[in-house]
Amino acid sequence: MAILEKRKIMDVEAPNRSTAIINGSSSNVLNWDDIAYPWAYTKYKKMLANFWTPFEINMSQDIKQFPELTETEREAFLKIIGLLALLDSVQTDYAGKVADYLTDSSINALMIMLAQQEVIHNHSYSYVLSSLVQKKTQDEVFEFWRKDPILRKRNDFVTNGYKDFAETPNVENLLKSIVYDVVLEGLFFYSGFAFFYNLARNQKMVASSTMINYINRDEQLHVDLFVKIFQEILLQYPAFDTKELGEYVKQTFAQAATLEIEWGRHIIGNKIDGINMNELEAYIKFYANVRCSQLGYDRPFEGFRTNPLKWIKAYEEVDLGKSDFFEQKSRQYTKVNTVDNGFDDL
Repeated sequence: MAILEKRKIMDVEAPNRSTAIINGSSSNVLNWDDIAYPWAYTKYKKMLANFWTPFEINMSQDIKQFPELTETEREAFLKIIGLLALLDSVQTDYAGKVADYLTDSSINALMIMLAQQEVIHNHSYSYVLSSLVQKKTQDEVFEFWRKDPILRKRNDFVTNGYKDFAETPNVENLLKSIVYDVVLEGLFFYSGFAFFYNLARNQKMVASSTMINYINRDEQLHVDLFVKIFQEILLQYPAFDTKELGEYVKQTFAQAATLEIEWGRHIIGNKIDGINMNELEAYIKFYANVRCSQLGYDRPFEGFRTNPLKWIKAYEEVDLGKSDFFEQKSRQYTKVNTVDNGFDDL
C-alpha cells in the first residue's frame, strides 16, 4: 500500500519545480513561471476570473417574492439550502486535507483557492436566508441535515466516502475519496440547482438563482480540477488504474444517482410546476454518466447520453459576467454594499 507523505512547509534541498503531484520533492516555493503541470496555471486564471462575493447580489426582489411562493416551493427552497450548506461545509474541510498531501505547490494553491470558494458558498446560503427569513427559521434550516433521514443518508454516503482517506491517508484512499468528491460537486447538487433554475425561468427568486448559478459555475471548475488530480495520480501510480477501480467508480456513481433520485422525489417529486420527475431522474443519470466518463471509466447507466432538461442549458452555461438567465443581456440586478443589501429598494 503506497502511503502518503505530507508536504513540507519548506525544503531547502528540493527544487522549486515539484517532481510529482504527491509524494514528490519540492521546496514549496511557488513560481508560476516554473511549474510541473502547465494546466494548473490555466485553472488558476479561471478560478481568479470566477471570484465573487454574496454582497454583489441585490436581494430586494426576492424578499418581496418569497412569501408569494407556494408552501411546497418555500419548503423545497429552504431544505435545498440546508443540503447545500452541509455539503459545502464538508467540502471546505476535505479540500484542506487533500492539500496537505499535494507536493506540487501550484496545485496546492488551487486547492486552497477551491476551499476559499467553498467558504464563500456557505456564506451565500447565510446571506440568502438572512434576507428572506427570521433568525429562528435560518437556524432551523442549518439543522435540517440532522433530522431529515433521506438527507442524512445521502450526506453520510459522501462523508463515509471521505472517512478512509481522512483516517488512513494512502494513494488508494485518496483516489477513492476523489470519486466521492466528484459525486458531491458534480452530481449531488444538481437536482437542487434544477429547482432554483426552474424558479428563475418563471421569473421567481432570480437573485437567489443567480447566486446558485455562481456556485454551479465554481463547482464545475472544482470537478475539473479534481478529475485532473485523479488522472495525474494514476499517471504517477499506474498500478492503481485497475478494472477493480473502474468498477468501484461505476458502482459508486450508480449508488449516488439512486440517492440523488430519492432526494429529488422527496423534495421535488411532481409537486413543483415545471419539473417532471421522470425527466429529473434522467437528468441525474445523465450526469452520473458524464462524471464517470470524465474520470475515464464506463458509464453506470445504459443510454442517458444527452441532457433531457433542454431548458436548463441556458442556466448552466451562461456567462454570468455578461448576460442573464432570460434574454442574454446585462443583468437586471445591481451590486449593493454590505449594509443595505438592497433593502432601500423595498
